[in-house]
Amino acid sequence: MPTSLPEPILQELVETRRDLHMHPEFAFQEVRTAGIVAERLRALGLEVRSGVAKTGVIGLLRGSQPGKTVLVRADMDCLAVPEENDIPYRSQTPGLMHACGHDGHTSVALTVARVLSERRESLKGNVKFVFQPAEEAPGGAEPMIREGALENPHVDVCLGLHLWNEIPAGQVGVLEGPLMAATGEWYATITGKGGHGAMPQATVDPVVAACHCVLALQTILSRNVDPLQPAVVTVGMLQAGAMFNVIPHEAKLAGTIRSYDPAVHRLLETRLRSVLEHTSEALGAKAALDYHPGYPVLVNDPGMCDIVRAAAADVVGEANVIPAVRVMSGEDMAYFLRERPGCFFFVGSAFTDGQEVWPHHNPRFNIDESSLPIAAQVMIGAVERCLAQ
Repeated sequence: MPTSLPEPILQELVETRRDLHMHPEFAFQEVRTAGIVAERLRALGLEVRSGVAKTGVIGLLRGSQPGKTVLVRADMDCLAVPEENDIPYRSQTPGLMHACGHDGHTSVALTVARVLSERRESLKGNVKFVFQPAEEAPGGAEPMIREGALENPHVDVCLGLHLWNEIPAGQVGVLEGPLMAATGEWYATITGKGGHGAMPQATVDPVVAACHCVLALQTILSRNVDPLQPAVVTVGMLQAGAMFNVIPHEAKLAGTIRSYDPAVHRLLETRLRSVLEHTSEALGAKAALDYHPGYPVLVNDPGMCDIVRAAAADVVGEANVIPAVRVMSGEDMAYFLRERPGCFFFVGSAFTDGQEVWPHHNPRFNIDESSLPIAAQVMIGAVERCLAQ
């Protein structure tokens, strides 16, 4: 079993996470966070490139001997969620919050960089640390790849992790193959004919059409998609009208689709458009759909998963290395793993001391900070195993 992190490093890890939690920054606005990252990496002697995909940072740690290049990725952005936690380090930015653990991911990657920089004389190869903006949306991984994140030097394999409140702290979840779903977001405008709420016969009510569409969209899953195929069609927004006695001229819907199979994803988009258009038409209204493809399916390489499992077993014991459960959440780490073999794994962060556990993206989301050193040590072990092969 490897030794735990030295107290000064552990203290810095927790303090960094809490500082970042207090100062969340939205997609492509991670200026303060990126500045801290770049400064820390330079102080460790890494070659640093800032301003990648606007606010991304890349730090290159060169080992003393030639070898592979392992990419370690961490995301930096927050969510537009107002924090409701009563904690000393709660968000100081109204309306913004680290409600998904990215503050922890950034802090862990900085810790990994610190520990490995102290071991560079024993490293055979390179470690490229990629601190990425805008994971939540619209996505920072793809533009970072376009701007050379996987080259100079050429990246051989990729590693990433997610602190995960669906797993108790002290456990690590790893799964080869598909792990997280492909995504898509859509916006629909249903246009009718507005008028007086007391004279519906003179109108075409887009609210009624929108409500019928919400219900009809669920038939895509129940009647069009193979029941053995995981898929989601969600309506997350319905907006219409401003007066109790006025039938509005239009209604707006927005939502997301998720799947694991490309053919199913194409089916979801096709049926989404058809259901919206024809259901609205049947009620005298018109629907216009604006669809945006999201992230691809995140797929883990089996060999890389074996490396992470072995590293995790060294830290938490074999009994606490569990198969991760596939989820319908999306992750733009998928773009890195589409280009290079790698593993994206879950580190349990749910409280085990009786505190209530809140889900990701919730205003009360928080993590058990005992998960932070576990995450760092597993990542350090995985990187060193990759370079040693």
